[in-house]
Amino acid sequence: QVQLVESGGGLVQAGGSLRLSCAASGRTFRTYAMGWFRQAPGKEREIVAAISWSGGSTYYTDSVKGRFTISRDNAKNTVYLQMNTLKPEDTAVYYCAACAYYNDYHNPALYDYWGQGTQVTVSS
Repeated sequence: QVQLVESGGGLVQAGGSLRLSCAASGRTFRTYAMGWFRQAPGKEREIVAAISWSGGSTYYTDSVKGRFTISRDNAKNTVYLQMNTLKPEDTAVYYCAACAYYNDYHNPALYDYWGQGTQVTVSS
């Protein structure tokens, strides 16, 4: 069993930065691949970034490449999403999630555990 709690969301002006954190409970955290998803009003949930259990492999959706960085600290049971040069279109609720297999990162239905979400609002 893994419980996930996100933090770090908020209101920021366009061009600003935020760092989201996802704290996990459970000794098996380090065996899971982790993903960050987001969902804007009226839109489907989409994958933003993913990272393998070791941190050796990462994925970014095209719209955030070069601006967002996903990382993890298995000793602290935490995964991060550093978001730079934020744009109004990044406004959404951001969720972290745990997946047993990194190769399944693109499919939200294959994630086993989800956090409650944190709101990110970027003003223009």
